[in-house]
Amino acid sequence: MDIAILVKLTSRAWSLNILASMNSGIPGRQAPLLAATSASRTAFAQSLDHLMQLGLLERNPGHGHPLRPEFRLTKTGAEIAQTATRIVQAVPDDTEFALLRRSWTAPILALTHRPQRFSALKSGLITISDRALSTSLQRLEDSAWIEREIDATLRHPFPTYRAVNQGFAVNQAIALVA
Repeated sequence: MDIAILVKLTSRAWSLNILASMNSGIPGRQAPLLAATSASRTAFAQSLDHLMQLGLLERNPGHGHPLRPEFRLTKTGAEIAQTATRIVQAVPDDTEFALLRRSWTAPILALTHRPQRFSALKSGLITISDRALSTSLQRLEDSAWIEREIDATLRHPFPTYRAVNQGFAVNQAIALVA
């Protein structure tokens, strides 16, 4: 999956869950999707609108009520929904999945299949700030999804980051398409 699409997709907390739910056969109506994701109504509605703006969802013409529309995956949305399903299945625990709902978690994990320096991660995620990257890396390291190693063999020691444990499982789920 293209990293720019992944960054846009994961900028809303429930986007991955909505796509994975629709991919697994849950009807594209608000009530069943809301129940499957356990999101708040506001966050769910924002994620749904975001997916429509990205062109991954569309209203199902001729179905639903104007106040309770039905949605379906677009062709691109169906392809991305398969990846979203693999990502969601890689982290089955709801408490751990809360970390995956954060904006930069999935894109960072996608880039850390092998040890990466901070500057390489920042250049791979063009729109991320230094603070957001360092905060996300610290959070992932605290959860044991990223491992930080110091390479002291060079004149100037520097840290590298790579995905481990659940982080590696998410990385592999994303990498199957890349």
